Amino acid sequence: MPYETIKFDKTGHKGIIMLNRPQALNSFNRKMSKELAELWQAIKRDDDVWVVVLTAAGDKSFCVGVDVKESTAENQSMSQFDRWRDVPGHSLTARQHGCWKPVITAVNGMCAGGGFYFVADSDIVICSDNATFFDPHVTYARVAAVEPVALTRRIPFGEVMRIALMGSAWRMDAKRAYQIGLVQEVVPLPKLMEKAHEMADVLAELPPLTLAGTVEAIWKGLEMDRQAAMDFGLLVAQRNTFTKDHTEGRRAFAEKRKPRYKNR
Repeated sequence: MPYETIKFDKTGHKGIIMLNRPQALNSFNRKMSKELAELWQAIKRDDDVWVVVLTAAGDKSFCVGVDVKESTAENQSMSQFDRWRDVPGHSLTARQHGCWKPVITAVNGMCAGGGFYFVADSDIVICSDNATFFDPHVTYARVAAVEPVALTRRIPFGEVMRIALMGSAWRMDAKRAYQIGLVQEVVPLPKLMEKAHEMADVLAELPPLTLAGTVEAIWKGLEMDRQAAMDFGLLVAQRNTFTKDHTEGRRAFAEKRKPRYKNR
């Protein structure tokens, strides 16, 4: 299916998504939100896609959030109720669509404001050495109420508050992002996608139902108290034992050979 604001390719069991509005610093508009929603649903149903790599076009900006120019024009023609009900940032990520396939995000350049939706909902995040992270909301009299809350799952509270309150006046560099766990690795820009694919290739060799179960158990567990999360995780683990890939994994271990997984 052709897209206007994103690109999608499949290589083996990898799906590669590229945000493709470099002329607008890869900001998202309603069109991109709609296309990503359709794509995540398609990926969710596609048994040949076992892992997803997400990145953006160019080397200057990963995503700077919502396209303010388009958003301002649209808001003038919408009621206040519709303006808050129909938020483009609520349809961008795999997690928002109940897709539990692993997502590796490669941040190239600036990540600002709504760009944190992608980072917060990813499983593994790597970035280029020129990456910067900041949230400009308060600088322009907008409450930083959504993205920072999502970030509290990934980084210490004090770091979230610094990002949220400093606005455009302060930018976190790649080194600091790695130190606090916002990203898992910093890579020279020319090597960024090579590293992302290297990680994805590892996951593409593993049993996809087991990977998806692991992702689902951990992410859903974040919404539960500790005991409920542990109990839910055990249920997901038990469900996995009925898969053919689970049987293949045990058999391959006993026979001291490489397993051959089929997503069954």
